[in-house]
Amino acid sequence: MTLSAVALAVAGCSLFSSDKRKPVELEPNVALIGVKQTWTQRIGKANPTLVMNVSGNVVTMGSADGQLVAVNADTGAELWRANVGQKLSAGVGSDGKWAAVVTEGGDLVVLSQGKEQWRKRLANRAYTAPLVAGARVFVQSADRSVSAYDAATGNPLWSQSKTGESLVLRQSGVLMAYKDTLVTGVSGRFVGIDPNNGSLRWEVPIASPRGTNDVERLVELVGGVSRVGSVLCTRAYQMAVGCIDADTAQLRWTVRADGLNGISGDDEVVAGADGNGVITAWARDGGSVAWTSSRLKYRKLSQPLVLGRSVIFGDGNGVVHMLSKKDGSPLNRFATNNSGISVAPVIAGNTMVVQTNDGAVYGFQPD
Repeated sequence: MTLSAVALAVAGCSLFSSDKRKPVELEPNVALIGVKQTWTQRIGKANPTLVMNVSGNVVTMGSADGQLVAVNADTGAELWRANVGQKLSAGVGSDGKWAAVVTEGGDLVVLSQGKEQWRKRLANRAYTAPLVAGARVFVQSADRSVSAYDAATGNPLWSQSKTGESLVLRQSGVLMAYKDTLVTGVSGRFVGIDPNNGSLRWEVPIASPRGTNDVERLVELVGGVSRVGSVLCTRAYQMAVGCIDADTAQLRWTVRADGLNGISGDDEVVAGADGNGVITAWARDGGSVAWTSSRLKYRKLSQPLVLGRSVIFGDGNGVVHMLSKKDGSPLNRFATNNSGISVAPVIAGNTMVVQTNDGAVYGFQPD
């Protein structure tokens, strides 16, 4: 086994391990916000690195066994379905025209309306959903190197290699567009890249490596970036939460935070859960703690969705929890199935879409 393979196994243990501690007892539910289930769909079993993609009112999602499906978020109607023939390690990225995923065998596969257009073998494995933007497909590998391809033809455009760390994280990283800059995460830093040639434009640290061994010094930005205007906020794995201004390439704030999954936010707060399920909301302006809550402790929470006056989490029993964005008090909760939710819920139009671990997909709308 190579050193990089050992690294992936070590980093993956903390992400997918089961916490056996007893969850905090739930309070009686009082539905202060009305929600109704409007549709369901089916796809194969979920994988935490297979994030759902929203383009307009179309939600595209993938399953661990290689299935892809695009649905109309308003009605749940299936628009297209495909199978790439291999298990998936990363996806789904889409701009509404092309959809891109990465297989466990290391193939980048691009489809259009459910029909495969091309596939390319990558030099390294990937766990971050490809970014499809500007008729190009951008890929961040597990070692945080980045490459770009022509979306129509698959022709390689450029590749930015990186001297690999001794350990890498088997989890989605940061890969997004901001104006004319490709933004990614490398070793605890936001990095701005010229999408035309891969050259470095700027970098801003959220957290820095520390500790006495490679495991303790592992620091990576994880997927789940909250953008409001020019301000980008994210989590550094088990170390910090922070925000930068992408226009000026300046750090706005950073605070110590022990968490595994990404965060969500709006123009008022940024919210996320620690590894033990303690939830914290920080003021987007300055990073002061707005509130904390232990009411969902040890419930194996997903990455949240901040929506309206709610902070929404899925849990390991398949329950969706809506908490007040103002103080963390309960607003409603409702069940999907008991297989658990590890993929972050998304909003498309007027519909919240939730994907469970066994492949059931639900659409919820205001009642």
